[in-house]
Amino acid sequence: MRIVFLLLAIWGAIHPMYYFITWFQENGWDLWLMVDAWHANAATSGLVWDLTIAAIALTLWIITETARTKNYLGLIAIPATFCIGVSCGLPLYLFLRMRVVYTRDKRSVHDF
Repeated sequence: MRIVFLLLAIWGAIHPMYYFITWFQENGWDLWLMVDAWHANAATSGLVWDLTIAAIALTLWIITETARTKNYLGLIAIPATFCIGVSCGLPLYLFLRMRVVYTRDKRSVHDF
């Protein structure tokens, strides 16, 4: 399952980025113009807010789990979420969360 999450994170980075880059090439590299386009109608505004709330919830979950498990590598998913999108950040975090960490005695395993 871990590889599936990694593949979804890669797909979640590449697929949306294709559309963003296409939009920027057609409309110029103006970030504020893109933000305005996200709010072109009620449907797109609703989608923006849906993804914003999901990104905030994911960030809080990552921070809470990192404080508990000390799996600091998972923090990489926060900038991935806000710089690329939830479609990359969530599966990336699930991929990183599922790594197996061995304790000092090498007999017990913690599966985060």
